[in-house]
Amino acid sequence: MFNYSLWGIGDIMSDNSFLGGGGAADGIEFQQLDGYNIATTNPLVTSHWQRAYLGIGEANQVLLHVPGITMDATLKNRCLGEAEFLRALYYFYLVRAFGDVPLVLTPATSAAEAASATRTPAAQVYAQVIKDLTDAITKLPVTHPAADDLGRATRLSATALLAKVYLTQGDLPNAAIQARATISAATAAGKALWPNFADNYKVENENGQESLFEVQFKNGLTNYSTDGPGSCMNEFWGARFYGTPYVVASGGYGFNIPEQDLVSRYVAGDTRRAATLFAPGDVYPDGQIQPSSSTALPGNPLNYSIRKQYVGRTNVNNWDSPLNFPVLRLAEVYLILAEAVGPTAEGLEAINKVRRRAFGLPISAPSATRDLTAATPNFTTAVVLERRLELAFEDDRWYDLKRTGTLVATMRAQGRSIQTFNNLLPIPQAEINVNPNLTQNPGY
Repeated sequence: MFNYSLWGIGDIMSDNSFLGGGGAADGIEFQQLDGYNIATTNPLVTSHWQRAYLGIGEANQVLLHVPGITMDATLKNRCLGEAEFLRALYYFYLVRAFGDVPLVLTPATSAAEAASATRTPAAQVYAQVIKDLTDAITKLPVTHPAADDLGRATRLSATALLAKVYLTQGDLPNAAIQARATISAATAAGKALWPNFADNYKVENENGQESLFEVQFKNGLTNYSTDGPGSCMNEFWGARFYGTPYVVASGGYGFNIPEQDLVSRYVAGDTRRAATLFAPGDVYPDGQIQPSSSTALPGNPLNYSIRKQYVGRTNVNNWDSPLNFPVLRLAEVYLILAEAVGPTAEGLEAINKVRRRAFGLPISAPSATRDLTAATPNFTTAVVLERRLELAFEDDRWYDLKRTGTLVATMRAQGRSIQTFNNLLPIPQAEINVNPNLTQNPGY
């Protein structure tokens, strides 16, 4: 799920990036997302649905069977809290992408039962997400001090996700409450923004001081795959350069190419641009030139590619990367708080901490040149833009455009052939084929 479908949905379907790739026959499933002509059989959409429900099914097994196991009470509680958090996370992805989805809370006892679920109204799904997270908060430790437990969900993971859920629903008072709780507990636990934005994307800083939850990756793929312990984003997103007998011009060949609109939003002095993007003239830290079997590989018309997930590679037969994928960071929680409370002293300080770090300034010292003020026009729009710059290519932009009601207008301005019904993805046809109780979303 995190290796394959999320970046196609969260970024390529937004104004952050377009597909790129090797031409008309390369990545058809991604091309459909890019062009908003999404087939109900699209394998990315199907993968997004099926992998989420696979995770939900595993969480349901834990929640059913662990209560009956004789074991340490603290560990039992933690296991249940982790399952509740993960079930909430998966349903959060599903309900935002598909709308009404089957709400399955116990393992099916037969194939017939599994193939008969009906779609539950989105409001009820959100209510269950909130319940799961609220329950998880009472069971999870604030942090995991033991190295072998790094990567597991914590109370900070749950409160941060709950703040994001409330923000998505437009429940700003509760979003603010949970964001404050996260920031307070994180600070008490020694969490803080990294002094330098780029520190978030270094292997040696994984699960570090700003991280609240991230998908764990390690080297483990030996060729193209979307399964396994390694991340293939390094290979997908990095600019690929081919040597003898053919050379790719114009910035290399790769996927998930930054849109010019995103590039131009980073103003002079914003360190996030260099940490997020490779620009013309940049030197790649590591890599290999490999032979090309094609005479027709396109280049990159903008000459920009994504740096965030790039760690280089020296083995041309190794597609994977050990770099974890950030799901929740403390910086996002500050931005949730700012959006929830508006241009108050609290909201301004929250967003300005993020902005000061972005411009290489002391995080807690006011800046006359970079701080937003109560006089800043369209404050909410400014916060959403800050989210775009801070969280680019972390699978947030499409969802932000949807929740702010600006998706259709924004993507039409980018020249995409989007329709109003594209605010939701199609229900995978493979699921409808085995479960006639599932209905298709309008327009598909």
